[in-house]
Amino acid sequence: MIYYVAAILLIAFVFDFINGFHDSANSIATIVGTRVLSPGAAVVWAAFFNFTAAFTAGELVAKAIQTGIIRTDIVTPNVILAGLLGAIAWNLITWFYGIPSSSSHALIGGYAGAGVAKAGWGAITWGTKWVQTLSFIVISPLVGGLAGFLLMVAVYWAFRNMGPARVDRFFRSAQLASSALLSHAHGANDAQKTMGIIVGLLVSVKPLTAAQTGIFRHLYVTGDGIPLWVKMGAYSAISLGTFFGGWRIVHTMGSRITRLRPVSGFAAETGGALAISIATHFGIPVSTTHTIAGAIMGAGATYRFSAVRWGIARRIVWAWIITIPASAAVAALSYWALAAVGLR
Repeated sequence: MIYYVAAILLIAFVFDFINGFHDSANSIATIVGTRVLSPGAAVVWAAFFNFTAAFTAGELVAKAIQTGIIRTDIVTPNVILAGLLGAIAWNLITWFYGIPSSSSHALIGGYAGAGVAKAGWGAITWGTKWVQTLSFIVISPLVGGLAGFLLMVAVYWAFRNMGPARVDRFFRSAQLASSALLSHAHGANDAQKTMGIIVGLLVSVKPLTAAQTGIFRHLYVTGDGIPLWVKMGAYSAISLGTFFGGWRIVHTMGSRITRLRPVSGFAAETGGALAISIATHFGIPVSTTHTIAGAIMGAGATYRFSAVRWGIARRIVWAWIITIPASAAVAALSYWALAAVGLR
């Protein structure tokens, strides 16, 4: 049984890696799309600042995932594994088709779907975190879009007397800072979600891990805190995933939604980072994908409304809407399959 738990831990870190791989576009698409950095340099830059969040972010998002989605008393290794499989499957499907869907909502949907498969609809802890999660499907891209739009307006006004070439040179440098801020915000919010799932697993098997010796004794958790090895593992995995990147989605985010220049890239990244950081501060598991996509649209709309390719945007929005139910369905099927072969 302990090896089964260890295997699920490994799969959780694989999900975190895929999360970084899938969501690398959130951190680097704008800076690649504006040609401030090459793709290779951009992924190194983003991966580094993803990891720096390990030393500044709290644990509120992780605790929201652990206790705010399904009842903790029905959590078992099978529920955790099925939830992860649902999220991983949906992430890979959307990555293959180049659709920037939300890894966060895929994980939440998968976790909820596995819980319902085990204990029915009563498994869901309908409350504040679900209200926040569902409402932020709409709110986060709107906040990101508004922030991107207002920052672009402010920049236009502040630099109205400066020539276009000088503005471009200034914001090519400024975009390095805004990209770093966005990567840091992405790591702070997204890595915590995997941490919450892992701690949920470890709490569910405390009677088993309490008797372990050797390396497995570290799987025993005490108190409400998150073990340091879980934090470092989660931030390392998402950073490595970002490093390897997901180029299909980078293309969609960086050029197909709207054409970006360094000034609009700066506005989109800064607006998105501010919105994500505020959500992280209040422990809300927001979608970084939704937020930055909204910020890109908002920044692009300041040129003219038609500058945004709304056909691509509609396709992305539909992917957002179906992410939670699709990953929940895959997770439920995974749970029933695991139960059918006798795994517990």
